[in-house]
Amino acid sequence: MFIDRKILKAQIENSIKDFPVTALLGPRQCGKTTIARIISKNIECTFFDLEDPSDVTALSSSPMLALESLTGLVILDEVQRMPELFPILRVLADRTYSESKFLILGSASPTLVRGVSESLAGRISFIDMTGFNLLDLGVSN
Repeated sequence: MFIDRKILKAQIENSIKDFPVTALLGPRQCGKTTIARIISKNIECTFFDLEDPSDVTALSSSPMLALESLTGLVILDEVQRMPELFPILRVLADRTYSESKFLILGSASPTLVRGVSESLAGRISFIDMTGFNLLDLGVSN
């Protein structure tokens, strides 16, 4: 059964419009990747899974080259695995001519939040994702 998380989806889409970088943070298996894939279905998107060795290889050797020419939405899943990307994202977020936005997905660890906050201050919106709530399930009070 698919549960449409309309409120969360709208929150993420609005953040992507308003900020160069959006961070979707939450515990493992709460649906971050699933909702990112849903959002990316009807738009130009490049998806990197940092648990996939080929994606890690593509970003390890020259991350700036791999990311700077991309357009549309760039999703970096499990971003906590490559914190060295945060300074590069800062440079890319500051480019006024950039045709890309970044959606980074990761676990809400204090290390990740601190690293992202320091590197991307003023350029990033944080969205915390938890399990389902009653509105997601169609129940209202």
